[in-house]
Parts: sequence; C-alpha cells; structure tokens
Amino acid sequence: MAGQGVEAFFRDGRLTSVPRKPGRREELLAHLTRTLFEEGRAYSEREVNDTIRTVHEDCSALRRYLVEGGFLTRTKDGSTYQRVQR
Repeated sequence: MAGQGVEAFFRDGRLTSVPRKPGRREELLAHLTRTLFEEGRAYSEREVNDTIRTVHEDCSALRRYLVEGGFLTRTKDGSTYQRVQR
C-alpha cells in the first residue's frame, strides 16, 4: 500500500479495511472527516452512526477512532458530536 492514497482502502465506495499503522489510519480518518461531516454542524450519535454506515458497517469503532484522533468532539453525555476545525 505504500505510495497509494486512501482510495486503496475503498472498493465500490465502501471502506474495506481500517489501516493498523497510525499514520495511514490518521490519513483515512482525516479523509472520512472531510468527506462525511460538515464544519459547524452538530450531529447526534445516531446521525454520526448513520453517516459512517454509508461507507462501513462498524460505526462504533470508526466513531471512537474519530473522537480519539481529535477529528470529532463529543459532549460529555455523548449526545452531540461536531467536526473539529483543522
């Protein structure tokens, strides 16, 4: 996969794998954030899950990666998510 962009992780518009290497995973998460979530908009957990499911079934793992990676913020009660401005 060296030298290939994030498109290497997709087939027919669906995410086929989540990279294990931190740098590649961060590249993928940045791509997902840019393409799936609007800046300045608040999302409910259900909206985040439904949005992620458009590309991958494991929405809980990807949601966690996005929050832990600093791409999405989450309120303490977990009710609202928002894209981080980068």
